This record gives sequence, C-alpha cells and structure tokens, in this order.
Amino acid sequence: MGAEVLSLVMFLVVCGVLLLGFPVAFTLGGTALLFAFGGAYFDLFDLRLLGGLPSRYFGVMVNEVLVAVPLFVFMGVVLERSKLAEQLLETMGLLFGRLRGGLAYSVTIVGMLLAASTGIVGAAVVTMGLLSLPAMLRAGYDPKLACGTICASGTLGQIIPPSIVLVILGDILQGANTQAQLALGNFAPDPVSVVDLFAGAMLPGLLLVGLYLAYEAYVAVTRPDAAPSLVASEAPVEDLWRRVVVALLPAALLIVAVLGSILIGLATPTESAAIGSVGALLLAAARGRLNLAMLREVMRETTKISSMVFVILLGASIFSLTFRGFGGERLVTDILHQLPGGAFGAMLLVMAIMFLLGFFLDFIEIVFVVVPIVGPPLLMLGLDPIWLGVMIGINLQTSFLTPPFGFALFYLRGVAPAEVSTWDIYRGIIPFVALQLVGLALVAAFPGLATWLPRALFG
Repeated sequence: MGAEVLSLVMFLVVCGVLLLGFPVAFTLGGTALLFAFGGAYFDLFDLRLLGGLPSRYFGVMVNEVLVAVPLFVFMGVVLERSKLAEQLLETMGLLFGRLRGGLAYSVTIVGMLLAASTGIVGAAVVTMGLLSLPAMLRAGYDPKLACGTICASGTLGQIIPPSIVLVILGDILQGANTQAQLALGNFAPDPVSVVDLFAGAMLPGLLLVGLYLAYEAYVAVTRPDAAPSLVASEAPVEDLWRRVVVALLPAALLIVAVLGSILIGLATPTESAAIGSVGALLLAAARGRLNLAMLREVMRETTKISSMVFVILLGASIFSLTFRGFGGERLVTDILHQLPGGAFGAMLLVMAIMFLLGFFLDFIEIVFVVVPIVGPPLLMLGLDPIWLGVMIGINLQTSFLTPPFGFALFYLRGVAPAEVSTWDIYRGIIPFVALQLVGLALVAAFPGLATWLPRALFG
C-alpha cells in the first residue's frame, strides 16, 4: 500500500510543480525519475521498469497517427497567416449585422468555421479579438457579452474536428481501451481510432455552437441594448450574397476535403492532414499571401508547437511508467470501482476532477497526466470509448475559459482595448462555461449524440 500511496503523492507533486510554472515535459519526466530513484532506495520501485522507455519512445516516433499533429498544425498556421479569418468576419458581419446580436452570431459562426479548418485556439481568439471586439464595442455591445462570445467561439477548435486534442486523445484512448479489454479477458478488442473520435465529436461540437447562438439570441431579445443591430448595408443583396459565397467557398472546400475524406473512409487522419496542408498552401497562394518569408514563419511556428507536444509526450511516458510501477493504476481502479453509483459515479468523479484541474492546468497537461491513469479503469466499467473521449474533449474545452489560467482569457486580454477590463472578460465567460457544462450534461444523458454518427458511418 505504501508504494500505491506514493504514486498519488507523485501525481499531486506534479500538479503542484506545474502550478509553479515549470515546463510541463521536464516536470513530468523529472518528478517521475526523482520518485523512481527514491522508491528504489526504499525497495518500493523496480528500476528495471525504466528499461521499457526506449521501446515506448520508439513507439511514439513510428506512430503514424501522431504524424497528423504537425501536419494539422502546419495547415492551421498557413490559414491563419493567409488572413482567412479576416475575410470571413467581414463578410459575416455584413450578412448578420442588421440583426440584433448579428455580430455575436457572426463571431460564433466564424469560430465554428475556423475550428473546422485551422483548429488553433490561440490564433482564432487573437484574430477575432483584434477584428471583432473593437467593432462590437463601437456598435454598443455589452463588453461582457462580446468578450465571452469571442473566447468561447475561439475554443471550438478543441472539440470540432480536425482537432489536435482529439488526435492526441484518440491515440491515448486507443491504448487505454486495449489495456482495459485485455484486463477483462478480451484478447481481440475492437479498435478505437482517431477517425471514430472525429465522427463522434461532430454532433456535440455543433450542439455547442447551437447553445452559443441560442444564448446570444436570448440576450438580443431580452436585453436589446446589450446586442444592438448595425445600420443595414447599402450594397445590393445580390452583391452581398456574392461576397458571402466568395468568402465561404474556399474554407468550405477545404473542410469538405479534410473532414469528408476522413469520414467517408477515403483517407486516414494523417493523409487528410497532408491534403489539408497542400490545400491551405494553394488557398494562401490564391489570396496572394504565399511567399518565402511567410513559409519561414509557418515552419518556425509549426516546429515550435509540434516539438512542444512531442516533448511533453515523451515526459508523460516516464510519468505513466513510474506511476504504474508504484501500483498507482491498481489503486485508481479500486477507488473508481468501489464508488457508489458504479460507472456513473466513477465518471462523475473523473469529470469533476478534470473540470477543477482545468482551472489551473492546460489541456495538454490534463490529457497526458490524467487520461492514461483514469482511462483503463473507466473503460473496464463498460463505458463506450468514443463517448468517453468526446466527454473528455468537451470537458477539456472549459480549461481554456476558466480563470485564473484560462489561455483564451490571456489571449483576449493581450489584444483587448484598454476600456475592456479583465473583470469584464472573466464575467463574460461565465455563461459560456455554464453552456459547456449543459452540453456536457446533454451528451452524458444522450450518449447517442457521440456514438450515433460513428456507428452510422463505420458500423
């Protein structure tokens, strides 16, 4: 029991060190090694287990699914540099601006389109903050509604495919499901792929968009002064719709090429990411944005983000191996299996813990630290792995919005005008965090929202 308790102490120490601001990868690996050597000194840990690290690292490097991560990052950065968001926001503003709450609707819809094409939260929030927030304030919008709309819409890239979070989460859940099924005596488990998770997240992602739009419409009706309409455009309706089609068509074609090729089985996520990267380059070239200087910036940013993800993954491998070596996995399994309420009680506890950790930790930290620990025990209780992955994805999305360390809040604070206070941003996201919890509850109550489309497409 001493070794198992030590594994939980290690988990708490890692969370504490992360809160102090130390780099994630070195915190995971360094803390785990300190505990491993300390445990070996007291005969609580077998250092021979660390001999499995080379094979784990080799497995990460040859994992074809994870190749999709730098490709999707590259696609997103190229689209962000090609100023796609600016054209979409301008056009949607003209289309919906004459309605009460029209600018809020525009930001939400553009956030959805950017999520399905770029998936980079920081770029989406910063771009919409720079372009939309001043326009919304000039139109007389409540600063809290404007800030909340921009932050929430910018985080849709976490749950709407193609999402880097879903790629990483799908890979981890695949291993967790195999481990759980082997523990249950099933030596031929059905595989869980990133494609399944992409399909499963489609309807819940659109559900969140619908909840955002419904709330904005409610505010526009009940508090017209908080979401006023703009002066109607003097441009002819035919010209307006032509501009809408010109703005939407490139993004729509790219979304169809990437997601469509995945969902109908023509390409794997990695292959579709390559298609999307080429499509993003062609789109940037067609808009006159493609040049050598831009490519240098894109490659530098892609390398930076991809390196961060993979270095964290390598550090997480040391942590998970040490955690299991101490017997922590058995302890977590026993705790979750003995909770009242069975699978529901265990799932409720895990969701609550992830939500609370989201106030202090980044989504990547939660994915690499928590999911490998709780995934196998939850799946052993009979939970559907696709439904579990979508639930975790929606929950992790809130980590971008919850203070004090919500990254979307920091992104918007960095570009918001001086008259917008930090308190306005914090108060503005409260209704949208509540809406995300409503969406989480709906997916929990109706699992078919996450499982119907994968079964309809792939049986």
